[in-house]
Amino acid sequence: MIRFLDISNHTFFLYYLASNIAYLAMLIIALKTSARHQHRLQSYRLGWFKEGPMAPPITIIAPAHNEEASIRVAARNLLELDYPELEVIIVNDGSEDRTLEELREEFRLRPVRAVYVPQAKSAPVRGLYRSDVEPRLIVVDKEAGGSKADAVNAGLNAATSPYVCVVDADSLLERDALLRIMVPILEDPKRVVAVGGIIRVLNGSEVEGGQLRRVRLPRKSIEVIQVVEYLRAFLIGREAWAQGNMLMIISGAFGMFRTDLVRAVGGYRSRAIGEDFDLVARLHRHMLEKGADYEIRFVPDPMCWTEVPSDLKSLGRQRARWQKGLLDALWPNRDMLFRPGYGRIGCFALPYLWLFELLAPVVEIFGITTIILAALVGVLSREFFLQFLIFGYAFATVISIGSVLQEEITYKRYNDWKDVARLVSYCFFEHFPYRQLHMIWRLQGLWQYFRRDYVWRPMKRKGLASASASRS
Repeated sequence: MIRFLDISNHTFFLYYLASNIAYLAMLIIALKTSARHQHRLQSYRLGWFKEGPMAPPITIIAPAHNEEASIRVAARNLLELDYPELEVIIVNDGSEDRTLEELREEFRLRPVRAVYVPQAKSAPVRGLYRSDVEPRLIVVDKEAGGSKADAVNAGLNAATSPYVCVVDADSLLERDALLRIMVPILEDPKRVVAVGGIIRVLNGSEVEGGQLRRVRLPRKSIEVIQVVEYLRAFLIGREAWAQGNMLMIISGAFGMFRTDLVRAVGGYRSRAIGEDFDLVARLHRHMLEKGADYEIRFVPDPMCWTEVPSDLKSLGRQRARWQKGLLDALWPNRDMLFRPGYGRIGCFALPYLWLFELLAPVVEIFGITTIILAALVGVLSREFFLQFLIFGYAFATVISIGSVLQEEITYKRYNDWKDVARLVSYCFFEHFPYRQLHMIWRLQGLWQYFRRDYVWRPMKRKGLASASASRS
């Protein structure tokens, strides 16, 4: 027993060490690539893309389910984006409120007879509508499919552009976001098949008329700590993985894809829990099995702002669902693990996700349990325990501070020094107690998945219209 506890504690320490070293390596890679991206961006003139003939047409697909409070504002925001050839498809996914009526009144929708080929699986479509006042707007009215993936598939079937941009109806894109996210595609249209943009926390910022007027930190602590979390996940994690062409997730709130390739893999898996992760994994598989030379890129500056949960219950539901989505995407692709034919995805990206993301809460709860048992039976070295606590806390805090400083050095969206100081201060609380709460929520997600509990649990949201009204 004593020997087992000793081995377990040292194994847990080595696991934790490897995890933090991996994040440190990602931080170094991200700092270098961000500086290079900023330098390269200075040589571009986004106006050239907007005014020239090079920019290919884009179809934005925005699924909406019971969004009557903010759908008018959201639709206007999408239609006002700076891009030369744009088609906006809003999918009314069986809403039980006035979502469709709000769109009909605002944009004078009329039914149209159009060729609709259901290449990607979705629930039945009840009708297609086009606006008399905004010809770029199409509304797809369908029966509820029970998932965002199902709704996006209906929009994909109606899309007519070579590229589709999938966004959330309750998120807010900056006006030049499409121009910026298309830069990698315009640089290398043959190789770049998908691009992810960065997601930022909208809570606390000033919104007026569907446009972001001033970036501010949220007031609630639970929201501020999510700002730190998002900065670390996007500016470090996704930036670094994309450099090795091993990016495994493009956020469902803002991602650009080649339409023909999404259709080639059958669209989104309609019952996928984490549809964004699942699609990217299947795109990697498809391209690797074809032996294609391709890239899936990440761009850190086209901003999409989204409302994050502001209460513990909603946040816990979201993180449990994310963990279920991770397992739901990894399990069908388990045959890719350590297969030379799948290159870096099979040998590095997927093993990392299994070991340091999916199994992390299990390893952590097991490690904490063995440490407590070792302390109870009197075999835990006080020196080892203190070293473990100090090392783990300090290392993780430095990584979080690094992501905040990277934001301040490169993008500087939080111009008030008080906001920056608050962000840095919250880095000291992220590792404790927030990390332990996060561990519990992720364990709940795994438990729910094994119980086949796939129910989508709603979260409390204020919506874009409420944000606009509160600042007017």
